[in-house]
Amino acid sequence: MATIQKFEDLEVWQKSRLLENVIFELTLTGKLYKDFDLKNQMNRSSGSIMDNIAEGFGRGGRNEFIQFLAIARGSGTELQSQLHRCIDRKYISEEEFLETYNKIEEVLKMLTGFINYLNKTTVKGQKFKDRKDGTQNY
Repeated sequence: MATIQKFEDLEVWQKSRLLENVIFELTLTGKLYKDFDLKNQMNRSSGSIMDNIAEGFGRGGRNEFIQFLAIARGSGTELQSQLHRCIDRKYISEEEFLETYNKIEEVLKMLTGFINYLNKTTVKGQKFKDRKDGTQNY
């Protein structure tokens, strides 16, 4: 298995980026477009998912990465709640709701799986490598 060199290589980040684009497009039309507070919060929540994955990766340590992945999960569930507000206010159709909700659910499952993997690995992260020979300092 190849080592991931940059956050853009992470499939979960790629999926969260696609999700962010779906949310952005959803907020550009209809009644949701005019609900500035909800629209802006949805865009912030969806962007927060991908941004926290990237930031956690950039921290270089397993525990910090897990923490930021958990924050990304929180933003995803926040986004699901915001979708419920959209359907309740009749801003989106049932089909748009289900399609978008399922995309969020897919990202959340990937985040959970990744967190579980990182919790089981013994690798501490890039910032814990010995600067002389590249070995892990435990």
